[in-house]
Amino acid sequence: MSHSPSQPHQPAVRPEDVLPAGVDSTAINGRTVRKGSVAAFVSNAIRLNDLTEGTPEHTAVVAQMRELTPALRTIGLFEVFQPLSPEVERILTEVA
Repeated sequence: MSHSPSQPHQPAVRPEDVLPAGVDSTAINGRTVRKGSVAAFVSNAIRLNDLTEGTPEHTAVVAQMRELTPALRTIGLFEVFQPLSPEVERILTEVA
């Protein structure tokens, strides 16, 4: 998967171009990225709004988001999307 400017006559990338049916992960730039990583990160980011900082649930959600951050950087997610939540932005900054 390349993050270079789009090339002329290159078709749109479909989910199955990235991960064919039956494949649960892929290596991108030497990092393993699992299917569902983006959805898990987004779900956890949304959950943060309902959790109290310092609780075991909050700690677990933040830990999972930190674990997912390098893979999401690898696929370029944060090159095109910026978090609206200051707490999510802080988590991303902490995982440099």
